[in-house]
Amino acid sequence: MKHQTLDQINAVADVHAEAPALIANRGQRLERWAQLLEENPGRRLTALTGTEYASPDVRQRMRTDGSAITVAFEDPIFRAQGLRDDTYGEARRFFEMSDWQLHEVVCHCHVGANMPARWAASRVRAAISPGAGILAWLRAVFMH
Repeated sequence: MKHQTLDQINAVADVHAEAPALIANRGQRLERWAQLLEENPGRRLTALTGTEYASPDVRQRMRTDGSAITVAFEDPIFRAQGLRDDTYGEARRFFEMSDWQLHEVVCHCHVGANMPARWAASRVRAAISPGAGILAWLRAVFMH
């Protein structure tokens, strides 16, 4: 094993010392995901098709290139914290979301084949406070 100083490691590695503090709980993970989506609010994201109709096994493995889940998986901090891939099941586990909550973020039945990232961000934020209901969702939609 070759010993290197922290400066030497930083020169060749993508080091995020703040990662554990940034996403210590579910709400912080969801907020970071929403922020990542808002970094490019007009980005067109691909929706997943029929998550509510798929069997649990199929739903777990569902994915598509360029989805809202892909945006989360592109983040090195989320990957360092244990996000293993950009499948529906992995997002559900990592973000501690119910099927209904994740369906609201990624399914095509609300928006068609694709959606703007700002729309997905508003849906992620609605999952942070599920008791806030439709008024919080409407506020988020119109504010973003």
